[in-house]
Amino acid sequence: MIPPDLPDGVLGMARRGPDWAAWVDRLPALLTGLLEDWQLSVDGWMMHGFVALVVPVRTVGGRSAVLKVSFPDVESEHEHLALQHWGGRGAVTLLRADPHRAAMLLERLRPERLQEAWDLEACEVVAGLYGRLHVPALPQLRSLSTYVARWAGELEALPRNAPLPRRLVEQAISLSRDFAADPASTGTMIHGDLHYENVMAADREPWLAIDPKPMSGDAHYEPAPMLWNRFEELEGDVRNGVRRRFHALVDHGGLDEHRARDWVVVRMLNNACWRLQDGPEVQRITPTDEYLTMCIAVAKAVQD
Repeated sequence: MIPPDLPDGVLGMARRGPDWAAWVDRLPALLTGLLEDWQLSVDGWMMHGFVALVVPVRTVGGRSAVLKVSFPDVESEHEHLALQHWGGRGAVTLLRADPHRAAMLLERLRPERLQEAWDLEACEVVAGLYGRLHVPALPQLRSLSTYVARWAGELEALPRNAPLPRRLVEQAISLSRDFAADPASTGTMIHGDLHYENVMAADREPWLAIDPKPMSGDAHYEPAPMLWNRFEELEGDVRNGVRRRFHALVDHGGLDEHRARDWVVVRMLNNACWRLQDGPEVQRITPTDEYLTMCIAVAKAVQD
């Protein structure tokens, strides 16, 4: 049996727009069908991330697992392919998938996440995962080059009076164009969103990655989320705190410092650009002014 009510956080996703509202409406029937088809029994409280519902379950053989049902967005479309290809090496193990229903059955990990570790220790853990996850890209994955070419255009379309340093905007445009034309920007399967919340403890290994947004890309694209997440902990020493994290990731991950730095600049300025494109109906936890300040601070810190 499915618990009678979806979590409040999932119900709240309906406010994001009509597509989200329709998905939330379909969820109870979707879950019922998956539980019946895969012969699963609910084994705990339902949880959720930003785009998915996660239900602890047990298989007919008694194995503990989790059923993940995602909103059918482009970023998560190939998550099952990446997890299948990694085969549990550095990442959560995929047990079963139904791409048409955006559903996956995954091994159940322990509740501890990497956010509970000291930040430099966490950076070393994440950097240690890079070498395991960064394998030759699957042909089905979208290319990072395609995305970054579009980002250059979006940045160029920003008005000159946008609340961002024009020098940084121009730098990000130039770097984006260079990356879009660089063959080294594709060919490696990357996680795309590897940070403290997306690494969990496991019994078979100390830490495993979850929730990939896989692309055919560049390993140097990966560090930025580790710099903007837990940013509030750096208050009072932002520049040095960002730089310590950055160098821990680069050094332990065997990355080229200059290329990783340039990708951080591109990602932070594009994050800022996307926030400026938000409509008035979009609700964010972090106020826009504060968020833009964070993006600028990170982009500057890795270069100073």
